[in-house]
Amino acid sequence: MPSATSLGLPNVRGRLPLLIGLAIDSFGGGCAGPLLLLYFVRVADIPLGTAGVLLTVATLFSIAAPAAVGVVIDRIGPRNLVVGAQFAQGLAFTGFFFGRSLWLLFLCALVTTTGQRVFWSSIFSLLADVADEGDRDRWFGLGGMMQAGGFALGGLAAGALLAIGGTTPFLIAMGVNAVTFYLAGVLLMGLHASHHQRTVQDTGPAPLLRKDRPFLILIAANTLFALCVMMLSIGLPVYVADALPVPKWLVGVLLAAASVVLATGQTLVVRHTEKRRRTSVMVVAGVVWAVWGLLMASLTQVPGPVVVVVLVLATALYAFADLLHAATNNALAASVAPMAGRGKYLSYWQYSFTFASVLAPAFFAQLFEARHELPWLATALLALVAAGTLAVVGRTLPNQTD
Repeated sequence: MPSATSLGLPNVRGRLPLLIGLAIDSFGGGCAGPLLLLYFVRVADIPLGTAGVLLTVATLFSIAAPAAVGVVIDRIGPRNLVVGAQFAQGLAFTGFFFGRSLWLLFLCALVTTTGQRVFWSSIFSLLADVADEGDRDRWFGLGGMMQAGGFALGGLAAGALLAIGGTTPFLIAMGVNAVTFYLAGVLLMGLHASHHQRTVQDTGPAPLLRKDRPFLILIAANTLFALCVMMLSIGLPVYVADALPVPKWLVGVLLAAASVVLATGQTLVVRHTEKRRRTSVMVVAGVVWAVWGLLMASLTQVPGPVVVVVLVLATALYAFADLLHAATNNALAASVAPMAGRGKYLSYWQYSFTFASVLAPAFFAQLFEARHELPWLATALLALVAAGTLAVVGRTLPNQTD
């Protein structure tokens, strides 16, 4: 029977509340996240373009969250920030469940996007805190697996709800997500993470990021990759519902299948790539994402009976690229960050996902309304730009296999 080490798994003793909390949180996100844009359209009766802009503006207002986290994370510890973010997002989705007015929905979107930014700006420092010596990359991989597993089950639930029709399924998704945030927050309150004892060397001032040009370039390239990550959950439900001759329940199956790959493969990818340059792994992910974008764009042109086959193939390619990126990007940031202020650097790294989440809703909605193929073609181009950028800057970075 394979050992935990051979499977790329870290020591999890005493840290199960963290893993269970991540899985529960992601189940709710997998259930509600893919339906949020459609919720604005079908339940709140807001046009698709307007809904995309509303979510983008709400996310734009949350853009300072990673910087704020970087200021306080070494003082109060990432666990407290993660717990606070969970409860804040629970309140936001409670508001989605009950609210209908445009301004109330905007406020809920603002709270949930800010909570997301705080969560993602803190969670990898928390994973680094709980990791045993030499297990950091494996904890990043295992944390991602638990999140992907929860998201897979949530994606199946989202597909089933979407197939029912009417507005009630969207309200169920919002309510389920609220409850899972509260549960995850309670579980994480029971986690004991020795942040201050383990990260004394991190509490000094970080070098000014504006002078760390290679790291800034990495953030820019990873922003484009993060946009690729978000395009499946944001774009697939709308693409299937409005443009493709396939059953709507297929959305849940495909989202779940992509998440299952992440849930089962990240630690294995870490084990097989931990001796390779991380930028090289991410370049491969970018090329694969470009092929995925081209296949998605082609779906409106292929014969009807072939659409499902091409869609499944495209999703498999997306999942492979996502697996490579998810298992590598945060470890890359941690490996090139200076020892003094690593927590701050990992917080600022999350700006790549912040910028992508600001752009993604409006990026997809506006291009999709112009022509259904455009979001996917643009995504393919951006993936190639990011891959080329990393191929160049990777040559100037220090050893990335530690």
